[in-house]
Amino acid sequence: MKVREAMTRDVRIASPDQTIQEAAAIMAEIDAGVVPVRENDRLVGMITDRDIAVRAVAKGMGPQSRIADIMSHEVKYCYEDDDTHDVLENLGDQKLRRLPVVSRDKRLVGILSLGDLATSGANGATGEALAGISQPGGIHSQTASVGG
Repeated sequence: MKVREAMTRDVRIASPDQTIQEAAAIMAEIDAGVVPVRENDRLVGMITDRDIAVRAVAKGMGPQSRIADIMSHEVKYCYEDDDTHDVLENLGDQKLRRLPVVSRDKRLVGILSLGDLATSGANGATGEALAGISQPGGIHSQTASVGG
């Protein structure tokens, strides 16, 4: 199965200059824990509910703090024509629960979550990916330094 067959297409976007309160409001509205961050038609980061809680609130930052100050700048992504089995392996290896999906010309076209893969019947490797994701650490670990 191809990523385009399992991904969520309707993706809300934030900008780095928006506040973390605005990001949280978007997350509440769409009932999701992540929002891609775009600047000048380019994907520049991802902000998660965990980023807001651990990188901002836990450090005393207020709701008017900028998304750019706490977002993950290194963005891993997949292509819409990638095979879901390959992406599942990468999710587990990189300890990620979701990836932005881009077209071959690097335009954001969707987001792919572990939940999308589980409910699409992509294949039986979802549990294996979740086991890999659930191990401590990883690129988006909250103990990693912020800002690049």
